[in-house]
Amino acid sequence: MRLGLAGAGRIGAMHAEILRGLDEVDELVIGDTNPQRAREVAAKLGVTQIDDIDSLLTAGLDGLVIAAATDAHPMLILRAVEAGIPVFCEKPVAGSVGETVRVLSRVAECGVPVHVGFQRRFDPGYAAARAAVISGELGWVHTLRATTLDPAPPPAAYIPTSGGLFRDCSVHDFDIVRWVSGQEVAEVYAVGTNRGEDFIRAAGDVDTLGAVLTMADNTIALVSATRYNAAGYDVRLEIMGSRRSIAVGLDERMPLRSAEAGVGWPSGPAYATFIERFQPAYVAELRAFVDSVRGAPTQACTVADALEAGYVAEACELSRREHRPVPLAEVRQ
Repeated sequence: MRLGLAGAGRIGAMHAEILRGLDEVDELVIGDTNPQRAREVAAKLGVTQIDDIDSLLTAGLDGLVIAAATDAHPMLILRAVEAGIPVFCEKPVAGSVGETVRVLSRVAECGVPVHVGFQRRFDPGYAAARAAVISGELGWVHTLRATTLDPAPPPAAYIPTSGGLFRDCSVHDFDIVRWVSGQEVAEVYAVGTNRGEDFIRAAGDVDTLGAVLTMADNTIALVSATRYNAAGYDVRLEIMGSRRSIAVGLDERMPLRSAEAGVGWPSGPAYATFIERFQPAYVAELRAFVDSVRGAPTQACTVADALEAGYVAEACELSRREHRPVPLAEVRQ
């Protein structure tokens, strides 16, 4: 199998290393708007580098992995599917809901599969939680609590182009809440605050947020996130049912510590980054994409799924700004 990779930054370089290690991938071709960066990654892995995206898209690819800058995602997706090339694209699909809708429409017309990079779907804990909900072993679910706590903010230059904490970070929680619960979000109420770096406030963003999501079946989902959790990278999901309650992320490397005397758990070193926490999931996600290129079914996030998570993020941002509940119907296009 001959795969292309568009983008050789931090995520692109990680994907390149994973793809190079998959037995099904016979050849990997890397392109980037910064040819030198692509050359360095290609040389390290002993794969092919192409200087421009046009040449990459016409290189006889069986599939394309997109890890380029967000503003390039729509163009790359559409050019690939119009050429009949299956796509794996890191989130987001596009920089706005409107553009995501346009991409979804064209992808549907072309009938070419597009997988969006929400890697939590490929984490064993989240998959087990979804199975527990579907099987009914928890009873009926009344509450979900989803948390994403980053150790430190990204560079100042990243914040103005990130889309904001709801769209950049909590969108992962919105997707996984939908996927695990099997329910759509009906209404949101969200808040956000700033107590850290001024550059986040200056960009109109927040460094800490909370949101209450009311699901279609009246399950309540509570979502929280922050850029400031120096204890480590902390991602968890709790699912409370009428019979049983379970949680994802309660392992030896969870950064949270007990205030109770004599409790030594968890005792392991905390996760430092999302890449460290979800490395196996990233591998499983790309392996699933490779398998899907060969015709196998997959549990990947589709463009339609990504749009739904995007709608929740849009509604939360509107709720935060206007200090009111926002029904999802208000932001749908």
